[in-house]
Amino acid sequence: MSDELVQVVLVDDQELVRSGLRRILRRRDGFEIVAECSDGSEVPGTLDGLPGGVDVVVMDLRMRVVDGITATSGVVARADGPPVLVLTTFDDDEMLSGALRAGASGFLLKDSSAEDLIRAVRTVAGGGHWLDPTVTGRVLDQFRTSAPRGAATAAAVDPLTAREIEVLCAIALGRSNGEIAGDLVISELTVKSHVGRIFTKLGLRDRPAAIVYAYDHGLVSPRPS
Repeated sequence: MSDELVQVVLVDDQELVRSGLRRILRRRDGFEIVAECSDGSEVPGTLDGLPGGVDVVVMDLRMRVVDGITATSGVVARADGPPVLVLTTFDDDEMLSGALRAGASGFLLKDSSAEDLIRAVRTVAGGGHWLDPTVTGRVLDQFRTSAPRGAATAAAVDPLTAREIEVLCAIALGRSNGEIAGDLVISELTVKSHVGRIFTKLGLRDRPAAIVYAYDHGLVSPRPS
């Protein structure tokens, strides 16, 4: 991430929304809007035209030609792909779960406060994750009802210790580091160490990716239909 300004690409098919984001993500607050796209189809060419790199893409989900899930998948697949923060409305749970599966590093409701937007963009640009607590529980429910129902394979957990498997499953259930520490009667610092090793061993970039991994590999059982 730039030491001076967070380089941001905005992707939303509504000019009014992009205008509002521009007013919040200002230079004086440490941001620079380096490009805007009105559809997901414009994202690859836009990123190609920014050789200086981008710190974060702020992505709408519902667009006319190429939606945010498809566009996010394309961004994450790039060798130099920046992290993606998805913006959504309150009732887009199914789309959100799809965006996480595509590799988004977080999601935020469009009607969130300016302060939350600033924190979320800065956090994701810095390599962290942001899961809006207002809808996180419902998105995890969507995973539980739609994830593959296969049993966990030995290969999926072989790199992990028993404790790391416990921590990974807790992450998939939406538990915070503090909650995991309380459940396992260990320090929060120890939990952070476990989380870091899980990411390294499994090649995961962030917490949302860990959630997807746990459900896709049968470490957490989805609810029966």
